[in-house]
Amino acid sequence: MSFLFGSRSSKTFKPKKNIPEGSHQYELLKHAEATLGSGNLRMAVMLPEGEDLNEWVAVNTVDFFNQINMLYGTITDFCTEESCPVMSAGPKYEYHWADGTNIKKPIKCSAPKYIDYLMTWVQDQLDDETLFPSKIEGLFIYLLGVPFPKNFMSVAKTILKRLFRVYAHIYHQHFDPVIQLQEEAHLNTSFKHFIFFVQEFNLIDRRELAPLQELIEKLTSKDR
Repeated sequence: MSFLFGSRSSKTFKPKKNIPEGSHQYELLKHAEATLGSGNLRMAVMLPEGEDLNEWVAVNTVDFFNQINMLYGTITDFCTEESCPVMSAGPKYEYHWADGTNIKKPIKCSAPKYIDYLMTWVQDQLDDETLFPSKIEGLFIYLLGVPFPKNFMSVAKTILKRLFRVYAHIYHQHFDPVIQLQEEAHLNTSFKHFIFFVQEFNLIDRRELAPLQELIEKLTSKDR
Protein backbone atom coordinates (compact mmCIF):
# COMPACT_ATOMS: atom_id res chain seq x y z
CA MET A 1 0.00 0.00 0.00
CA SER A 2 1.07 3.60 -0.18
CA PHE A 3 2.83 3.37 3.20
CA LEU A 4 5.41 1.16 1.46
CA PHE A 5 6.92 4.22 -0.13
CA GLY A 6 7.71 6.01 3.13
CA SER A 7 8.25 9.76 3.28
CA ARG A 8 10.91 9.98 0.58
CA SER A 9 8.47 9.50 -2.31
CA SER A 10 6.66 12.75 -1.73
CA LYS A 11 6.39 13.66 -5.42
CA THR A 12 3.07 12.66 -6.92
CA PHE A 13 1.68 13.13 -10.40
CA LYS A 14 -1.76 14.20 -9.14
CA PRO A 15 -2.80 15.26 -5.61
CA LYS A 16 -3.03 12.32 -3.21
CA LYS A 17 -6.56 11.10 -2.50
CA ASN A 18 -7.08 10.88 1.27
CA ILE A 19 -9.58 8.65 3.03
CA PRO A 20 -11.16 10.62 5.92
CA GLU A 21 -9.50 9.76 9.22
CA GLY A 22 -11.92 8.28 11.73
CA SER A 23 -14.19 6.83 9.02
CA HIS A 24 -14.89 3.12 8.67
CA GLN A 25 -12.97 3.12 5.38
CA TYR A 26 -9.95 4.57 7.18
CA GLU A 27 -10.13 1.66 9.66
CA LEU A 28 -10.30 -0.75 6.71
CA LEU A 29 -7.23 0.88 5.18
CA LYS A 30 -5.33 0.51 8.47
CA HIS A 31 -6.38 -3.15 8.65
CA ALA A 32 -5.12 -3.72 5.11
CA GLU A 33 -1.80 -2.00 5.87
CA ALA A 34 -1.31 -4.12 8.99
CA THR A 35 -2.03 -7.33 7.05
CA LEU A 36 0.21 -6.22 4.21
CA GLY A 37 2.97 -5.55 6.72
CA SER A 38 2.98 -9.27 7.52
CA GLY A 39 4.40 -9.84 4.03
CA ASN A 40 1.58 -12.17 2.95
CA LEU A 41 0.06 -10.39 -0.05
CA ARG A 42 -2.44 -13.15 -0.83
CA MET A 43 -3.88 -12.80 2.66
CA ALA A 44 -3.71 -8.99 2.57
CA VAL A 45 -6.13 -8.74 -0.36
CA MET A 46 -8.81 -11.04 1.05
CA LEU A 47 -12.12 -9.51 2.11
CA PRO A 48 -12.01 -9.13 5.91
CA GLU A 49 -14.68 -11.15 7.67
CA GLY A 50 -17.98 -9.29 7.99
CA GLU A 51 -16.96 -6.45 5.67
CA ASP A 52 -18.73 -5.20 2.55
CA LEU A 53 -17.12 -6.09 -0.78
CA ASN A 54 -17.92 -2.75 -2.43
CA GLU A 55 -16.34 -0.83 0.42
CA TRP A 56 -13.25 -3.06 0.39
CA VAL A 57 -12.85 -2.54 -3.37
CA ALA A 58 -13.36 1.23 -2.94
CA VAL A 59 -10.70 1.54 -0.21
CA ASN A 60 -8.17 -0.47 -2.21
CA THR A 61 -8.93 1.33 -5.48
CA VAL A 62 -8.17 4.66 -3.79
CA ASP A 63 -4.93 3.22 -2.43
CA PHE A 64 -3.83 1.83 -5.81
CA PHE A 65 -4.50 5.24 -7.36
CA ASN A 66 -2.21 6.79 -4.71
CA GLN A 67 0.48 4.16 -5.27
CA ILE A 68 0.52 4.57 -9.06
CA ASN A 69 0.37 8.33 -8.60
CA MET A 70 3.63 8.15 -6.62
CA LEU A 71 5.30 5.63 -8.92
CA TYR A 72 4.54 7.60 -12.09
CA GLY A 73 5.45 10.82 -10.28
CA THR A 74 9.01 9.51 -9.88
CA ILE A 75 9.54 8.98 -13.63
CA THR A 76 7.67 11.90 -15.22
CA ASP A 77 10.98 13.46 -16.30
CA PHE A 78 11.58 10.39 -18.47
CA CYS A 79 8.06 10.13 -19.90
CA THR A 80 7.81 13.01 -22.35
CA GLU A 81 6.11 13.89 -25.64
CA GLU A 82 9.43 13.13 -27.37
CA SER A 83 10.29 9.85 -25.63
CA CYS A 84 6.73 8.48 -25.65
CA PRO A 85 4.77 9.94 -28.60
CA VAL A 86 2.18 7.17 -28.20
CA MET A 87 0.78 5.44 -25.11
CA SER A 88 2.16 1.94 -25.42
CA ALA A 89 3.11 -1.14 -23.44
CA GLY A 90 5.76 -2.66 -25.67
CA PRO A 91 5.57 -2.97 -29.46
CA LYS A 92 2.31 -4.98 -29.53
CA TYR A 93 0.06 -2.80 -27.36
CA GLU A 94 -1.02 0.77 -27.97
CA TYR A 95 -3.76 2.62 -26.09
CA HIS A 96 -6.00 5.42 -27.41
CA TRP A 97 -7.91 7.60 -24.95
CA ALA A 98 -11.69 7.97 -24.62
CA ASP A 99 -13.73 8.56 -21.49
CA GLY A 100 -17.19 8.34 -23.02
CA THR A 101 -18.06 11.86 -21.84
CA ASN A 102 -15.58 14.57 -22.81
CA ILE A 103 -13.81 12.45 -25.43
CA LYS A 104 -16.20 9.94 -26.94
CA LYS A 105 -14.16 8.80 -29.93
CA PRO A 106 -10.76 7.24 -29.00
CA ILE A 107 -7.87 9.57 -29.76
CA LYS A 108 -4.22 8.74 -30.29
CA CYS A 109 -2.01 10.77 -27.98
CA SER A 110 1.36 10.74 -26.25
CA ALA A 111 1.86 8.66 -23.10
CA PRO A 112 2.14 11.68 -20.76
CA LYS A 113 -1.06 13.14 -22.24
CA TYR A 114 -2.87 9.80 -22.02
CA ILE A 115 -1.79 9.28 -18.40
CA ASP A 116 -2.82 12.83 -17.55
CA TYR A 117 -6.28 12.17 -19.06
CA LEU A 118 -6.45 8.82 -17.28
CA MET A 119 -5.40 10.00 -13.80
CA THR A 120 -7.65 13.08 -14.02
CA TRP A 121 -10.58 10.85 -14.99
CA VAL A 122 -9.86 8.44 -12.11
CA GLN A 123 -9.56 11.36 -9.71
CA ASP A 124 -12.97 12.65 -10.83
CA GLN A 125 -14.53 9.23 -10.15
CA LEU A 126 -12.91 8.97 -6.70
CA ASP A 127 -14.07 12.49 -5.80
CA ASP A 128 -17.68 11.68 -6.75
CA GLU A 129 -19.42 10.96 -3.43
CA THR A 130 -22.29 9.21 -5.21
CA LEU A 131 -19.80 6.68 -6.62
CA PHE A 132 -17.24 6.52 -3.79
CA PRO A 133 -19.08 7.44 -0.59
CA SER A 134 -16.25 8.05 1.87
CA LYS A 135 -18.13 9.68 4.73
CA ILE A 136 -20.44 6.77 5.53
CA GLU A 137 -19.75 4.91 8.76
CA GLY A 138 -19.82 1.12 8.79
CA LEU A 139 -22.82 1.11 11.16
CA PHE A 140 -24.93 3.04 8.64
CA ILE A 141 -23.88 0.66 5.88
CA TYR A 142 -25.09 -2.19 8.09
CA LEU A 143 -28.37 -0.51 9.00
CA LEU A 144 -29.31 1.11 5.71
CA GLY A 145 -27.79 -1.21 3.14
CA VAL A 146 -24.68 -0.47 1.12
CA PRO A 147 -24.68 3.17 -0.08
CA PHE A 148 -22.87 2.30 -3.30
CA PRO A 149 -24.64 2.72 -6.66
CA LYS A 150 -25.53 -0.32 -8.74
CA ASN A 151 -22.85 0.55 -11.30
CA PHE A 152 -20.10 0.89 -8.67
CA MET A 153 -18.34 -2.40 -9.44
CA SER A 154 -18.46 -1.68 -13.17
CA VAL A 155 -16.82 1.73 -12.64
CA ALA A 156 -14.24 0.25 -10.24
CA LYS A 157 -13.31 -2.38 -12.84
CA THR A 158 -12.80 0.32 -15.47
CA ILE A 159 -10.62 2.34 -13.08
CA LEU A 160 -8.45 -0.68 -12.26
CA LYS A 161 -8.22 -1.69 -15.93
CA ARG A 162 -6.94 1.79 -16.78
CA LEU A 163 -4.56 1.98 -13.81
CA PHE A 164 -3.04 -1.30 -15.01
CA ARG A 165 -2.07 0.45 -18.24
CA VAL A 166 0.13 2.87 -16.29
CA TYR A 167 1.95 -0.07 -14.67
CA ALA A 168 2.30 -1.66 -18.12
CA HIS A 169 3.73 1.53 -19.64
CA ILE A 170 6.22 2.00 -16.79
CA TYR A 171 7.45 -1.61 -17.02
CA HIS A 172 7.77 -1.65 -20.80
CA GLN A 173 9.05 1.86 -21.49
CA HIS A 174 10.67 3.16 -18.28
CA PHE A 175 12.08 0.23 -16.34
CA ASP A 176 15.69 1.44 -16.73
CA PRO A 177 14.96 4.77 -14.97
CA VAL A 178 13.07 2.84 -12.28
CA ILE A 179 16.23 0.80 -11.63
CA GLN A 180 18.41 3.94 -11.67
CA LEU A 181 16.11 5.55 -9.10
CA GLN A 182 16.19 2.36 -7.00
CA GLU A 183 12.40 2.11 -7.16
CA GLU A 184 12.36 -1.43 -8.61
CA ALA A 185 11.40 -3.16 -5.33
CA HIS A 186 8.61 -0.64 -4.69
CA LEU A 187 7.25 -1.02 -8.21
CA ASN A 188 7.31 -4.83 -8.04
CA THR A 189 5.67 -4.96 -4.61
CA SER A 190 2.99 -2.46 -5.62
CA PHE A 191 2.23 -4.30 -8.86
CA LYS A 192 2.21 -7.71 -7.18
CA HIS A 193 -0.26 -6.39 -4.59
CA PHE A 194 -2.40 -4.90 -7.39
CA ILE A 195 -2.42 -8.18 -9.35
CA PHE A 196 -3.29 -10.30 -6.32
CA PHE A 197 -6.16 -7.94 -5.56
CA VAL A 198 -7.67 -7.93 -9.07
CA GLN A 199 -7.23 -11.71 -9.31
CA GLU A 200 -8.91 -12.29 -5.93
CA PHE A 201 -12.09 -10.52 -7.04
CA ASN A 202 -11.92 -11.06 -10.84
CA LEU A 203 -11.74 -7.34 -11.55
CA ILE A 204 -9.73 -7.24 -14.80
CA ASP A 205 -10.25 -9.44 -17.85
CA ARG A 206 -7.26 -11.69 -18.50
CA ARG A 207 -6.90 -10.29 -22.04
CA GLU A 208 -6.33 -6.81 -20.61
CA LEU A 209 -3.40 -8.18 -18.58
CA ALA A 210 -1.65 -9.63 -21.64
CA PRO A 211 1.07 -6.91 -21.92
CA LEU A 212 2.52 -8.05 -18.57
CA GLN A 213 1.45 -11.71 -18.55
CA GLU A 214 4.99 -13.11 -18.26
CA LEU A 215 5.81 -10.78 -15.38
CA ILE A 216 2.50 -11.62 -13.67
CA GLU A 217 3.30 -15.33 -13.84
CA LYS A 218 6.81 -14.73 -12.49
CA LEU A 219 5.63 -12.53 -9.59
CA THR A 220 2.71 -14.76 -8.58
CA SER A 221 4.09 -18.29 -9.19
CA LYS A 222 5.84 -18.45 -5.81
CA ASP A 223 2.64 -17.67 -3.93
CA ARG A 224 0.29 -20.22 -5.40
